[in-house]
Amino acid sequence: MPDGPNAPAPISRSALRSARRLLSRRGREDAGAFLVEGSQAVREALGWQGRMVLLATSDPDRDESFVRDAQERGVRVAGLSPADVSALSETVTSQGLFAVCSLVAGSELPALDAPELVVICAQVRDPGNAGTVIRCADAFGAAAVVLTKGSVDPHNSKTVRASVGSVFHLPVITGVGLEEAVGWARDCGLQVLAADGGGHSLDELARQGRLSAPTAWLMGNEAWGLPEEQRALADEVVGVPMWGAAESLNLSTAAAVCLYTTASAQRGGED
Repeated sequence: MPDGPNAPAPISRSALRSARRLLSRRGREDAGAFLVEGSQAVREALGWQGRMVLLATSDPDRDESFVRDAQERGVRVAGLSPADVSALSETVTSQGLFAVCSLVAGSELPALDAPELVVICAQVRDPGNAGTVIRCADAFGAAAVVLTKGSVDPHNSKTVRASVGSVFHLPVITGVGLEEAVGWARDCGLQVLAADGGGHSLDELARQGRLSAPTAWLMGNEAWGLPEEQRALADEVVGVPMWGAAESLNLSTAAAVCLYTTASAQRGGED
Protein backbone atom coordinates (compact mmCIF):
# COMPACT_ATOMS: atom_id res chain seq x y z
CA MET A 1 0.00 0.00 0.00
CA PRO A 2 1.51 3.37 -1.02
CA ASP A 3 2.86 5.62 1.70
CA GLY A 4 2.50 9.40 1.85
CA PRO A 5 0.87 12.23 3.80
CA ASN A 6 -2.51 11.64 2.11
CA ALA A 7 -2.49 7.85 2.29
CA PRO A 8 -5.41 6.47 4.32
CA ALA A 9 -4.65 4.72 7.56
CA PRO A 10 -4.71 0.91 7.43
CA ILE A 11 -8.06 -0.60 8.24
CA SER A 12 -8.39 -1.62 11.89
CA ARG A 13 -8.77 -5.27 12.81
CA SER A 14 -12.23 -4.62 14.26
CA ALA A 15 -13.36 -2.79 11.11
CA LEU A 16 -12.02 -5.62 8.97
CA ARG A 17 -13.89 -8.21 11.06
CA SER A 18 -17.08 -6.17 10.83
CA ALA A 19 -16.75 -5.85 7.05
CA ARG A 20 -16.05 -9.56 6.67
CA ARG A 21 -19.20 -10.44 8.62
CA LEU A 22 -21.16 -8.70 5.88
CA LEU A 23 -20.38 -11.62 3.58
CA SER A 24 -23.14 -13.56 5.37
CA ARG A 25 -26.86 -12.77 5.24
CA ARG A 26 -27.12 -12.88 9.03
CA GLY A 27 -24.22 -10.48 9.34
CA ARG A 28 -25.83 -8.05 6.90
CA GLU A 29 -29.16 -8.19 8.69
CA ASP A 30 -27.56 -7.66 12.08
CA ALA A 31 -25.47 -4.70 10.89
CA GLY A 32 -28.01 -3.16 8.52
CA ALA A 33 -25.19 -2.88 6.00
CA PHE A 34 -23.64 -4.73 3.07
CA LEU A 35 -20.31 -4.97 1.28
CA VAL A 36 -19.81 -3.57 -2.22
CA GLU A 37 -16.82 -4.68 -4.31
CA GLY A 38 -15.42 -3.33 -7.57
CA SER A 39 -15.03 0.07 -9.15
CA GLN A 40 -18.35 0.26 -11.00
CA ALA A 41 -20.48 -0.75 -8.03
CA VAL A 42 -18.53 1.53 -5.69
CA ARG A 43 -18.94 4.43 -8.12
CA GLU A 44 -22.70 3.93 -8.13
CA ALA A 45 -22.75 3.59 -4.35
CA LEU A 46 -21.05 6.96 -3.99
CA GLY A 47 -24.01 8.49 -5.81
CA TRP A 48 -26.31 7.46 -2.95
CA GLN A 49 -25.79 10.32 -0.54
CA GLY A 50 -25.42 9.10 3.01
CA ARG A 51 -25.42 5.39 2.13
CA MET A 52 -21.68 4.71 2.25
CA VAL A 53 -19.97 4.54 5.64
CA LEU A 54 -16.55 3.16 4.68
CA LEU A 55 -14.37 3.08 1.56
CA ALA A 56 -11.43 0.69 1.59
CA THR A 57 -8.76 0.39 -1.08
CA SER A 58 -5.54 -1.50 -1.62
CA ASP A 59 -4.21 1.23 -3.93
CA PRO A 60 -5.12 4.82 -2.93
CA ASP A 61 -3.14 6.26 -5.85
CA ARG A 62 -5.05 4.22 -8.40
CA ASP A 63 -8.34 4.94 -6.65
CA GLU A 64 -7.57 8.60 -6.01
CA SER A 65 -10.88 9.84 -7.43
CA PHE A 66 -12.85 7.41 -5.26
CA VAL A 67 -10.89 8.43 -2.17
CA ARG A 68 -11.41 12.13 -2.91
CA ASP A 69 -15.15 11.73 -3.54
CA ALA A 70 -15.57 9.67 -0.39
CA GLN A 71 -13.69 12.16 1.75
CA GLU A 72 -15.74 15.04 0.35
CA ARG A 73 -18.87 13.18 1.46
CA GLY A 74 -17.50 12.58 4.93
CA VAL A 75 -16.97 8.87 4.34
CA ARG A 76 -14.20 7.19 6.31
CA VAL A 77 -11.40 5.84 4.08
CA ALA A 78 -9.09 2.96 4.98
CA GLY A 79 -6.19 1.18 3.33
CA LEU A 80 -6.05 -2.56 2.68
CA SER A 81 -3.14 -4.98 2.58
CA PRO A 82 -3.17 -7.94 0.16
CA ALA A 83 -4.21 -10.17 3.08
CA ASP A 84 -7.10 -7.81 3.88
CA VAL A 85 -8.27 -7.97 0.26
CA SER A 86 -8.20 -11.76 0.35
CA ALA A 87 -10.27 -11.73 3.54
CA LEU A 88 -12.98 -9.55 2.00
CA SER A 89 -13.11 -10.64 -1.62
CA GLU A 90 -15.14 -13.50 -3.06
CA THR A 91 -13.72 -13.04 -6.56
CA VAL A 92 -10.74 -14.79 -8.12
CA THR A 93 -9.04 -11.53 -9.10
CA SER A 94 -10.16 -8.66 -6.90
CA GLN A 95 -9.83 -5.00 -7.86
CA GLY A 96 -9.03 -4.27 -4.22
CA LEU A 97 -11.75 -1.63 -3.87
CA PHE A 98 -14.62 -2.06 -1.38
CA ALA A 99 -17.31 -0.03 0.31
CA VAL A 100 -19.57 -0.66 3.27
CA CYS A 101 -23.05 0.76 2.65
CA SER A 102 -26.34 0.78 4.49
CA LEU A 103 -28.94 -1.61 3.04
CA VAL A 104 -30.73 -0.37 -0.08
CA ALA A 105 -33.47 -2.98 -0.57
CA GLY A 106 -36.71 -2.56 1.33
CA SER A 107 -39.47 -4.85 2.55
CA GLU A 108 -42.39 -2.52 1.81
CA LEU A 109 -43.95 -2.41 -1.64
CA PRO A 110 -43.65 1.20 -2.84
CA ALA A 111 -46.39 3.53 -4.02
CA LEU A 112 -45.45 4.03 -7.67
CA ASP A 113 -46.80 6.82 -9.85
CA ALA A 114 -48.16 5.22 -13.05
CA PRO A 115 -45.37 2.68 -13.59
CA GLU A 116 -44.97 1.16 -17.05
CA LEU A 117 -42.85 -1.85 -16.18
CA VAL A 118 -41.92 -3.86 -13.08
CA VAL A 119 -40.42 -7.30 -12.46
CA ILE A 120 -41.56 -9.84 -9.86
CA CYS A 121 -39.17 -12.73 -9.23
CA ALA A 122 -40.71 -15.74 -7.50
CA GLN A 123 -38.18 -17.51 -5.26
CA VAL A 124 -35.15 -16.73 -7.40
CA ARG A 125 -32.25 -18.41 -5.61
CA ASP A 126 -29.20 -17.83 -7.79
CA PRO A 127 -27.41 -14.57 -6.87
CA GLY A 128 -26.00 -14.07 -10.36
CA ASN A 129 -29.42 -14.44 -11.93
CA ALA A 130 -30.99 -12.04 -9.45
CA GLY A 131 -28.30 -9.43 -10.03
CA THR A 132 -28.58 -9.74 -13.81
CA VAL A 133 -32.38 -9.39 -13.68
CA ILE A 134 -31.94 -6.21 -11.60
CA ARG A 135 -29.44 -4.93 -14.17
CA CYS A 136 -31.81 -5.72 -17.06
CA ALA A 137 -34.73 -4.09 -15.27
CA ASP A 138 -32.62 -0.96 -14.78
CA ALA A 139 -31.45 -0.98 -18.41
CA PHE A 140 -34.97 -1.23 -19.81
CA GLY A 141 -36.55 1.36 -17.55
CA ALA A 142 -38.43 -0.78 -15.03
CA ALA A 143 -39.79 1.08 -12.02
CA ALA A 144 -39.03 -1.66 -9.47
CA VAL A 145 -37.90 -5.24 -8.92
CA VAL A 146 -39.60 -7.47 -6.35
CA LEU A 147 -37.87 -10.58 -5.00
CA THR A 148 -40.49 -12.64 -3.19
CA LYS A 149 -40.05 -14.67 -0.01
CA GLY A 150 -37.53 -17.45 -0.47
CA SER A 151 -35.41 -15.47 -2.93
CA VAL A 152 -31.72 -14.70 -2.60
CA ASP A 153 -30.74 -11.63 -0.59
CA PRO A 154 -30.26 -8.74 -3.07
CA HIS A 155 -27.37 -7.55 -0.88
CA ASN A 156 -25.48 -10.78 -1.50
CA SER A 157 -22.05 -9.80 -2.85
CA LYS A 158 -22.51 -11.88 -6.03
CA THR A 159 -25.90 -10.28 -6.64
CA VAL A 160 -24.48 -6.80 -6.18
CA ARG A 161 -21.60 -7.54 -8.55
CA ALA A 162 -23.93 -9.04 -11.17
CA SER A 163 -26.15 -5.95 -10.99
CA VAL A 164 -23.06 -3.82 -11.80
CA GLY A 165 -24.39 -1.04 -9.59
CA SER A 166 -28.00 -1.19 -10.79
CA VAL A 167 -29.09 -2.20 -7.29
CA PHE A 168 -28.55 1.49 -6.45
CA HIS A 169 -30.69 2.79 -9.32
CA LEU A 170 -34.22 1.52 -8.73
CA PRO A 171 -36.35 0.23 -5.85
CA VAL A 172 -35.63 -3.41 -4.98
CA ILE A 173 -38.13 -5.00 -2.61
CA THR A 174 -37.55 -8.30 -0.86
CA GLY A 175 -39.35 -10.71 1.43
CA VAL A 176 -42.95 -10.15 0.34
CA GLY A 177 -45.36 -12.91 -0.63
CA LEU A 178 -46.04 -13.61 -4.29
CA GLU A 179 -49.79 -13.04 -4.03
CA GLU A 180 -49.18 -9.75 -2.25
CA ALA A 181 -46.74 -8.66 -4.97
CA VAL A 182 -49.17 -9.56 -7.76
CA GLY A 183 -52.01 -7.72 -6.00
CA TRP A 184 -49.78 -4.67 -5.62
CA ALA A 185 -48.94 -4.77 -9.32
CA ARG A 186 -52.61 -4.83 -10.25
CA ASP A 187 -53.32 -1.98 -7.85
CA CYS A 188 -50.61 -0.05 -9.75
CA GLY A 189 -52.59 -0.58 -12.97
CA LEU A 190 -50.32 -3.24 -14.44
CA GLN A 191 -51.22 -6.34 -16.38
CA VAL A 192 -49.40 -9.40 -15.04
CA LEU A 193 -47.60 -11.63 -17.53
CA ALA A 194 -45.93 -14.86 -16.42
CA ALA A 195 -42.81 -15.81 -18.37
CA ASP A 196 -43.03 -19.57 -18.72
CA GLY A 197 -43.10 -22.20 -21.43
CA GLY A 198 -46.32 -23.38 -23.00
CA GLY A 199 -48.06 -20.04 -23.06
CA HIS A 200 -48.79 -17.53 -25.78
CA SER A 201 -45.83 -16.46 -27.87
CA LEU A 202 -44.09 -13.23 -26.86
CA ASP A 203 -43.99 -12.30 -30.55
CA GLU A 204 -47.73 -12.84 -30.84
CA LEU A 205 -48.47 -10.49 -27.97
CA ALA A 206 -46.13 -7.91 -29.47
CA ARG A 207 -47.89 -8.10 -32.85
CA GLN A 208 -51.24 -7.69 -31.14
CA GLY A 209 -50.01 -4.55 -29.39
CA ARG A 210 -50.65 -6.04 -25.97
CA LEU A 211 -47.13 -5.39 -24.70
CA SER A 212 -47.58 -1.65 -24.96
CA ALA A 213 -49.79 -1.73 -21.84
CA PRO A 214 -48.23 -1.19 -18.40
CA THR A 215 -46.84 -4.60 -17.47
CA ALA A 216 -45.51 -6.59 -14.55
CA TRP A 217 -43.41 -9.58 -15.58
CA LEU A 218 -43.57 -12.59 -13.27
CA MET A 219 -40.39 -14.68 -13.46
CA GLY A 220 -40.09 -18.14 -11.88
CA ASN A 221 -37.49 -20.11 -9.99
CA GLU A 222 -34.44 -21.34 -11.92
CA ALA A 223 -35.07 -25.03 -11.17
CA TRP A 224 -38.85 -25.47 -11.26
CA GLY A 225 -40.12 -22.35 -13.03
CA LEU A 226 -43.64 -21.32 -12.11
CA PRO A 227 -45.93 -24.01 -10.64
CA GLU A 228 -49.51 -24.04 -11.88
CA GLU A 229 -50.86 -22.14 -8.85
CA GLN A 230 -48.37 -19.34 -9.52
CA ARG A 231 -49.08 -19.28 -13.24
CA ALA A 232 -52.75 -18.92 -12.37
CA LEU A 233 -52.03 -15.59 -10.65
CA ALA A 234 -51.08 -14.02 -13.99
CA ASP A 235 -53.37 -12.59 -16.64
CA GLU A 236 -51.44 -14.47 -19.32
CA VAL A 237 -48.68 -17.05 -19.54
CA VAL A 238 -46.12 -16.07 -22.16
CA GLY A 239 -43.26 -18.02 -23.72
CA VAL A 240 -40.22 -16.74 -25.58
CA PRO A 241 -40.18 -18.29 -29.08
CA MET A 242 -37.00 -20.18 -29.98
CA TRP A 243 -36.03 -21.39 -33.43
CA GLY A 244 -32.80 -23.23 -32.67
CA ALA A 245 -32.01 -26.47 -30.88
CA ALA A 246 -31.76 -25.08 -27.33
CA GLU A 247 -34.35 -26.54 -24.98
CA SER A 248 -34.81 -23.39 -22.94
CA LEU A 249 -33.36 -20.07 -21.83
CA ASN A 250 -32.06 -19.39 -18.36
CA LEU A 251 -33.90 -16.97 -16.12
CA SER A 252 -31.81 -13.86 -16.68
CA THR A 253 -31.71 -14.32 -20.47
CA ALA A 254 -35.48 -14.80 -20.65
CA ALA A 255 -35.95 -11.73 -18.46
CA ALA A 256 -33.74 -9.66 -20.76
CA VAL A 257 -35.75 -10.69 -23.83
CA CYS A 258 -39.14 -10.08 -22.18
CA LEU A 259 -38.16 -6.73 -20.69
CA TYR A 260 -36.54 -5.43 -23.87
CA THR A 261 -39.51 -6.48 -26.01
CA THR A 262 -41.98 -4.86 -23.63
CA ALA A 263 -40.01 -1.64 -23.19
CA SER A 264 -39.60 -1.36 -26.96
CA ALA A 265 -43.35 -1.84 -27.50
CA GLN A 266 -44.16 0.73 -24.84
CA ARG A 267 -41.94 3.24 -26.60
CA GLY A 268 -43.38 2.53 -30.00
CA GLY A 269 -40.18 0.94 -31.26
CA GLU A 270 -38.17 4.14 -30.79
CA ASP A 271 -34.39 3.86 -30.64
